[in-house]
Amino acid sequence: MPKIKVLIVDDQELILESLNIVLEMEDDIEVVGLAKNGEEAINYCERSQPDIILMDINMPIMDGVVATEKIKLRFPLTKIIILTSYKEVEYVLAALSHGAEGYLLKAIHPKNLIAGIRVVHTGGTLISPEMADKMIKSMMKSGISSTMDTRAIEPELLEKNNEFGLSTREVEVLHKLALGLRNQDIAKVLYLSEGTVKNYISNIYSKLNVKGRREAAYKARETGILDP
Repeated sequence: MPKIKVLIVDDQELILESLNIVLEMEDDIEVVGLAKNGEEAINYCERSQPDIILMDINMPIMDGVVATEKIKLRFPLTKIIILTSYKEVEYVLAALSHGAEGYLLKAIHPKNLIAGIRVVHTGGTLISPEMADKMIKSMMKSGISSTMDTRAIEPELLEKNNEFGLSTREVEVLHKLALGLRNQDIAKVLYLSEGTVKNYISNIYSKLNVKGRREAAYKARETGILDP
């Protein structure tokens, strides 16, 4: 199975090296470059075509918001996670409006960062619940809520709460699945896109080592993930 190619973009050497060490320890991830600004990131995209970019916001020469816009126009299949120590909603809104798939604080635990990379690689999006709330309020205030699909606002729910390593969101999807809801219905109830629901179900099947809905629901109840 091909590795997830990751490009790390940050103007701080210590952060670049730290993230590089953490990610290189994962068997399914390959770090294809370390860039110190947006221009370098674009050059790496031309050479390496990364699957995922961890993008800092405040950098010299070209910041992360501008770089996100340029990269998304030229390399639309490359997915971008804004990784920053800043919480300003304006930066995040700007990056997301240019197509970034998520936002995480640099203080995030390495396990959750890696889980986030895998979620985005399989088609999901990552935004902290706090930022999602700010985004919705900001969009309502600015009158752009009707132009943005709020189903793309997928809260960062990566904490593992069971022996199979299912995230909180995966347990929610599993619960709806066990009730007999179709993908379309699950998407509506949880405010997700159908594609994201399919990705979650695929991950659930893999983690539970099952092949279908009925088997997944049965195993979830037998192991106590869901109430009998």
